[in-house]
Amino acid sequence: MPSQTTSHFSELAPRDVLGQLYWAAVRQALPAHTLAGFLPPVPKGRTLVLGAGKAGGAMAHALDALWPQDAPLSGLVVTRYDHTPPRPADAAPQRIEVVEAAHPVPDAAGLAAAQRILALTDGLTADDLVICLISGGGSSLLTLPAQWVGGGISLADKQRINQLLLESGAGIQEMNCVRKHLSAIKGGRLAAACHPAQVVTLLISDVPGDDPSVIASGPTVPDPTTAAEALSILKRLAQHSSGLELDFIEKMLESGALETPKPGDAVFARNTVHLIATPQQSLQAAADAARAMGLNAYVLSDELEGESREVGKVHAALARTAAQRPASPQQPFAKPCVILSGGETTVTVRPRREGAAKGRGGRAGEFCMGLAQALQGQAGVWALAADTDGIDGVEDNAGALVAPDTLARAAAAGVSLADCLDRNDAVGFFAPLGDLFTTGPTHTNVNDFRALLVV
Repeated sequence: MPSQTTSHFSELAPRDVLGQLYWAAVRQALPAHTLAGFLPPVPKGRTLVLGAGKAGGAMAHALDALWPQDAPLSGLVVTRYDHTPPRPADAAPQRIEVVEAAHPVPDAAGLAAAQRILALTDGLTADDLVICLISGGGSSLLTLPAQWVGGGISLADKQRINQLLLESGAGIQEMNCVRKHLSAIKGGRLAAACHPAQVVTLLISDVPGDDPSVIASGPTVPDPTTAAEALSILKRLAQHSSGLELDFIEKMLESGALETPKPGDAVFARNTVHLIATPQQSLQAAADAARAMGLNAYVLSDELEGESREVGKVHAALARTAAQRPASPQQPFAKPCVILSGGETTVTVRPRREGAAKGRGGRAGEFCMGLAQALQGQAGVWALAADTDGIDGVEDNAGALVAPDTLARAAAAGVSLADCLDRNDAVGFFAPLGDLFTTGPTHTNVNDFRALLVV
């Protein structure tokens, strides 16, 4: 991770300014910096650590290092492949096991991890403490299909439904409503399995509004959504997907067999929840870093949602106005400035034309394509959009950069923005320009980061 600097923005290339703001946001959300203030006292009984998410490995390492070495500690946490940070050579022996699985579409490794996590709750007593480390990505990593008398959901079913959700443009609240009701461990069911032990959940939020019941589909918190809502969402999405059979799942959702524990349930009586890192905190850290560079900084919101390319167009309108007009009551952005936002946008994957290559990319890249199209080479505007976990969708880049000459360079390289937008192919557009933003896994996740530099 790049070291923190306080250079004046005029001494740096625009893309370096944007990169430093990104890393300021990421640094703010690292578990090693945030977890210490939320640890509960050592219990009378044993302490079990369970968890899932893209920050799971870093959270487990931070907790292991902070927990008294003479106090019993054990547990299991699952994170995404290649997202376990290295441990210092002089670190004490690891007490919390960290395993890896697939994201965003679950796999057999995630299934095995969820089965083991649920099994570890057997025999817990009121004297015991369970610390649950939950971060974004936990929904896919903690996959345990619901079972009932007479049948159940297979891993293949969950994979198909998850892929449908990812490609549908559904918001995270809708996606996780479905995931919770088709799971044997999410939607408060892990907390129910831990009862009567004390449960302390430490959360890194990656969702707009920081709702604990939405983060990683809320495995340890009450679920206010219903099976009827999940069924309605599935039916609507299934209309646009071939090969998705809902009859069996529909009957189970209608029967109430897949309903989740609700607010007020006694299984949550000894549970506490702490948000240890949030998108707003990271955006504020980036704003502070921008001001230290001599820039005005404006945080639009940490809760922006909608189609990525359309959100990009809205940001372009703000940046163009800031570049062309002086600050006023009607135009509040005084340049030189940076305009920051976060949240979780969505990408609706377009049907491919016959013979067209499959597009590659994620929300951040799609945002940047929409932004570049709307900016039309506006002078004095540069931008970065990137996922704070270091992975945009399923690619190995975090996002992309946009500059005043982006469209001109694309034209010179023979790259069509319209064609790439039509195929949701952000990698195909930005890779030939050398404008993919690649960081590797950051070991945290507070979702989308967007910064527009106007000078």
